[in-house]
Amino acid sequence: MSQSTEQSSARRDFLRQSGYGLASIALASLLEADGRTEPGHADDSFRSFDLNPKPSHAPGRAKAVIQLVQTGGPPQQDLFDRKPELQKRDGEIYQLKMDPFQAGGERNMLLGCPFNFRRYGQSGMEMSELIPHIGSIADEICLVRSGFTLHNNHPEATSVLATGKIFSTRPSLGAWVTYALGTENENLPAFVVLRDPDGYSTGGTLLSQSGWLPALYGGTEFNSRGPAIHNLNPPESMPPEIRHRMLRYLGTLNEKHRERYPNDSGLDTRIRNFELAARIQLSATDVMDLSNETEETLKLYGLDDRTIWDSVPDGNEDSIVPGHYAKGCLMARRLIEAGVRYVQVFAGRGQPWDFHWGIKNNLPGMCRVNERASAALILDLKRRGLLDDTVVLWTGEFGRLPIMQERGGNHVPGRDHNKRAISYWLAGGGFQRGFTYGKTDEVGYESVENRVSMPDLFATISHQLGLDHEQVSFPQAGRNETLSDAEATGAKICHDLIA
Repeated sequence: MSQSTEQSSARRDFLRQSGYGLASIALASLLEADGRTEPGHADDSFRSFDLNPKPSHAPGRAKAVIQLVQTGGPPQQDLFDRKPELQKRDGEIYQLKMDPFQAGGERNMLLGCPFNFRRYGQSGMEMSELIPHIGSIADEICLVRSGFTLHNNHPEATSVLATGKIFSTRPSLGAWVTYALGTENENLPAFVVLRDPDGYSTGGTLLSQSGWLPALYGGTEFNSRGPAIHNLNPPESMPPEIRHRMLRYLGTLNEKHRERYPNDSGLDTRIRNFELAARIQLSATDVMDLSNETEETLKLYGLDDRTIWDSVPDGNEDSIVPGHYAKGCLMARRLIEAGVRYVQVFAGRGQPWDFHWGIKNNLPGMCRVNERASAALILDLKRRGLLDDTVVLWTGEFGRLPIMQERGGNHVPGRDHNKRAISYWLAGGGFQRGFTYGKTDEVGYESVENRVSMPDLFATISHQLGLDHEQVSFPQAGRNETLSDAEATGAKICHDLIA
């Protein structure tokens, strides 16, 4: 830290007098920041794991990432990848056998898109009429139509989206980035997660986990409803002297635990998080306070429009909290503005884009809930001069099949999971603007031209941050594991996506 000894002493006195006691738990770390060392720190190697800013391998175009997580599998044929042949052959049996994940697609009957496509922006990018706000930023985004993944089940595909591989024990991309670069604001976590306030997406904390990296680099959950930060404020009042004695004793137990388990990074991380919470109490909670945003900004994100909040699609009432996603996008901008390195915003809990039935009836509502705030984030970042050095990624874990699925015999067709074709978009951070990349086959079943794997995507985003995806490494199980595991995955930087 850069505070003077006098400031640090005043901070400790304040925390002690307030009775919160968080600094008592984090005493070793606080003293270390003042240039003093608390005896009994069992393993000096732990002190090399921190969130201090670290140099990149090379100058990067970007310094932060916002990941807009669209779990469930947005249907690319209905949003981003117009297929005239699919429209022409709607209702026909397709001769090439596809691989549906669930029952109901065995007839292999093609399902055309029930919505019109339009050209947007000077680039003339083709996208659905359901996403006019995203269409309005067409000249800012890089649309990839040739993504693919390794599995068509939600948990496995979510693991690939999180880590680049099916194995769920690896660190997430956000953890790798914060491990490699640290943070620019010591008063906030380096990696913040804005999940649905009522639950997790499929995979739980998988998308923000640290894996076998020290737990310090995993995502910290913030709220879009109620108190911004979990468990920040103390419980019912307790006399300060009793709380102080209790937490001093807890600190003694922590040191004994460290001596017994010197390689347990989880305890070290918890202590550092308590220290961080102490700093947040003093100086950083205002970052999450939206009350000082202008009416114009709230309107931009749709936070003044109750019709958006009431647009939750049938069948998704348990997956969407009205206003959460818009608030999350606005909070993401504020966090990036404050120096946070990596932010995730979840579209809802479970898998809100998982339309096995009722595409025609339900997709419009999901788009109304989601697309205005997604576009607003790009516009807001740009007008504040933040877009050039922030990568924004909008994607789900897989796409959908071009054949119809009639789930439950209700004869309202939907689409099943498809690992072979994903459409997603990026903006900012030196990615191409108004650019469409890649191609799927005639009905949108499989990516066939300029294919981009998830490890490729990781390598490319890392490159924009100035990181060499093959050099960001960590010793694990007798070998140096790397960010993309390029030796196994074949990950490569997709230079065509870079401006």
